[in-house]
Amino acid sequence: MNIDKFKQQHIEILTCIATLRDLVKSGIRDNAADISRMIIGMSSTIKLHLAVEDTILYPALQATKNPALARMGKRFQDEMTSIALSYLDFARRWNTPATVAGNPEEFRADANSVLKVLYERMRKEDTDFYPVIEAS
Repeated sequence: MNIDKFKQQHIEILTCIATLRDLVKSGIRDNAADISRMIIGMSSTIKLHLAVEDTILYPALQATKNPALARMGKRFQDEMTSIALSYLDFARRWNTPATVAGNPEEFRADANSVLKVLYERMRKEDTDFYPVIEAS
């Protein structure tokens, strides 16, 4: 199965997270407009990524003749549900400059929590999940 597009989307999302980190370090209030734009843009990529996973990747893994891979795919899909909901809630909450600028420390705490989980999940997919898919 070719998963190059998934890998490329991970790179795009991880780049957005790094850019957000830099913007936060440079000042949340001063960069509120750029932060909210980055969240909106990143959300588009994440939503597309999740939709393609749910409609193509995970069903293909469930249909495979490799039961271990099917179980792994199911586990990753189940784990992603709460991560996705958490991120989408974060994105809805922080998608305007006024909200970001008006609550900088709350934004920082929320971003640190949600984006850390998202970052760790993508790294886990890159190192533990995608290589198994490619090897099958």
